Amino acid sequence: MERAIVLAGCAIGAGLALIAGIGPGIGEGYAVGKACEAIGRQPECKGDVRSNMLLGCAIAETTGIYGFVTGLLLIFVAPGIFMGLL
Repeated sequence: MERAIVLAGCAIGAGLALIAGIGPGIGEGYAVGKACEAIGRQPECKGDVRSNMLLGCAIAETTGIYGFVTGLLLIFVAPGIFMGLL
């Protein structure tokens, strides 16, 4: 019975952690859209806009990567650790 509860808790936690990938996707899409608008308005600033956009997207993507790693740890590592404690 304890094993089922631990596995269910880890599965629910992993699912919630993977929801963290939605935010960076929306944010990066919005940033790229605004960068395209800025380049369309002032094409001479293309290099500056692109470099700032790429840096911002890279920083925003770390949130999704942290969520993904947390989900993987909850699925593959945490059940073994919790079973050892019981």
